[in-house]
Parts: sequence; C-alpha cells; structure tokens
Amino acid sequence: MSGRPLRIVRLANFVAPASGGLRTALRELGRGYRESGHEPVLIVPGDRASDRVTEQGRIITLPGPLLPGTGGYRVLTDRRRVAWLLEALAPDRLEVSDRTTLRWTGTWARRARVPAVMVSHETADGVLRTWGLPESTARRAADALNIRTAHAYARVVCTTEFAEREFVRIGARNVVRAPLGVDLVERRPALRDTGLRARYVRETETLLVTCTRLSVEKRPNTALDALESLVRRGRRAVLVVAGDGPLRRRLEQRARERRLPVTFLGHVSDRGLLGALQASADVCLAPGPAETFGLAALEAMACGTPVVVSASSALPEVIGSAGAVAADRGAAFADAVDMLLERPEGERRESARARAECFGWDTAVRAFLAAHDAEALLRRSVPGGVA
Repeated sequence: MSGRPLRIVRLANFVAPASGGLRTALRELGRGYRESGHEPVLIVPGDRASDRVTEQGRIITLPGPLLPGTGGYRVLTDRRRVAWLLEALAPDRLEVSDRTTLRWTGTWARRARVPAVMVSHETADGVLRTWGLPESTARRAADALNIRTAHAYARVVCTTEFAEREFVRIGARNVVRAPLGVDLVERRPALRDTGLRARYVRETETLLVTCTRLSVEKRPNTALDALESLVRRGRRAVLVVAGDGPLRRRLEQRARERRLPVTFLGHVSDRGLLGALQASADVCLAPGPAETFGLAALEAMACGTPVVVSASSALPEVIGSAGAVAADRGAAFADAVDMLLERPEGERRESARARAECFGWDTAVRAFLAAHDAEALLRRSVPGGVA
C-alpha cells in the first residue's frame, strides 16, 4: 500500500455534456482522490482540446469524433496522441472507464510498468442483450471481451456483486469490489418542492419520474409502458422524463399518439432542480436492465423517493427492501408502483433515505484507492460520509 501522493490518471470515453451516472462518478471520485492527498488527472474526449484544473483535479480534453446515433457521445480515437500524453504525464496509477475502445491502454500500462485498473460500469452481456443479441450469443461475446479485459489490466473494479459475476464466470482472479456512492447532503428529502410538483400533477395525481439516458440499453420505453398500464387501470399518473438521447423523438411521438401524460425535460444540468424533481416524485423508475450500480436511482432514494428497478440489473442489490423490483415489462413495473404506493408515504420515504445512507462517497473513494494500492493521506471531509 503506497503511503505517498500518487498521480492517478483516469481515462474515460462515452462522456458527454448530458452524461449522467458516469460523469457523476468521475467527478466524485476525482474530488475524493484530491481531498485524500493524491493528484487525479482525467482525460476525456470533447469537441476541442482543453486543459483545466477543477475541484476534481486536472481535466484534459482531447478532440474526439461524435459517434453517430448516440446523442452526443465522443471517443478518444487518436491512440498516438493519447499514448504521448500518458508518457508525458508519467502516471503512478492508471484508471480506465471503457473496456472496449480503450482496452489497448492496459498493454501500454504493462509496458510502462504502471499499475492499471479497469472499472466495469456496465455488464457486457447485458448491454449486448439490450441491443438485440440472443442471450447465448451475448454471453459468448461478453466472455471473450472480458477475458481480454482481465488479461490487459492488473485489476478489474466492479461496483456490485452483480457486476462481478461475469468476470467470476470466466475465472478472472484480479477482480475487486468497490461501490459507488451518493452525496447525502446535496440529495436530501428536504428538497421536496410542492410548487415544482404542482407544475406537473394535481394534488390527487401520482408523479412518476425517470432520470435516464434515452438510449436502447437504458430501456426508457419501459417507463412509458408502465405509465400506459397504470392509466389503463384507472390510476391518475403523470410521468416526467429527465434525460436526453437518440430515442427521444421516438418516445415523444409515442406519447403523443397514445395521449400519454408525459413531460420530456431533456437533459437537466441544474443538479438542484434535478434533486428537487426526484424528491417531489412519488416513485422513480429505473428500467435499465444492464445497470451495474444505478446512481440516479440511489440519488432518488437519498431524496426520500422509492424506486422501481429492473430485476435484470444490479439495482435489486443496491436498493434492498427500500424499493421494488420488477421484470422488464411495463405491466410488471406498474404492479410494483402500485405496491409501493400502498405503503404509507412516510414509511416508504424514510426507508428509501435510510437505504441511501449506506452509500457515502467517502466509502467509495477509500475502496477505489485500495484498488490502486493507495492510502488516503489526508483526513477527508466529504458531505454525506464519515471522514
């Protein structure tokens, strides 16, 4: 375990201005590394080159092309430039958040004798299934990808036992567990805003909220399916969608054609507003079947709002008994919403908050530093956690 300050260089693809969970995780971990006495440097793609120092450490942006049909995602494609930058930065540790297009950095790290970790943010077979591959084909492809990933890096970091399973399946022995977290001060039940709530629902109506990227692997259509099922049953419910992505136009068209009470907000950059929206909802929906942690769901729970989650994801492990688990069908999500609303409001909100309090960012930072064989050199003071 290193007891000296380390330069921890982090690489991430598929980060856009409208990104959600990954962007949050990068920010909070970088801030935590810095407050723990280390030097975090984040390299991400963008529309132009930049280099700036922020509260999460140094952020270097390299030009990267847009991926068509992804709603704004960019990737680092110039390997020579990235390798040159890595050599110039001379990292003590490397942390990579993309097991596909950036897997080559594991080979670079081995040659440079830099300990490197890969962070698994989504299950490979889960993502492949959401793109329509048969389960057996998705599993074979995922196993092949994960074998190469496990061989390329000194360690693979998984945020849940669920995420770890696909590496256990291939016999990988370099997997470590490190949870993510939630800011328990920024996200809190007191953000509940009756005025904001009144913008979307009447007093007797149910407010459902989903905060997700509108892309195939997130399955946002399940939220609309659930709303349609609830309305058909006679429940007066409204859905507010916070998020953007390539499926937005199709979802908006469906809502219009079916006359569903849905409001699409697009990407909500104001984190205070997003927290107030989550706190003001009766139930939040997290339909993504390939999630390995689910930060948006945890943030909603920190706001005191229970969440219905996909049974195919890691979220049942995260929410415990404080929410509800549903099969990947709209009717099943509707059943789970009804079940949650049968519980007294105070009870369900207290339970959600209590579960979220098990996940502070301080715990996450310590676990990630341990994966890097690094110590927290300074006493940290992190909102929502014990230093």
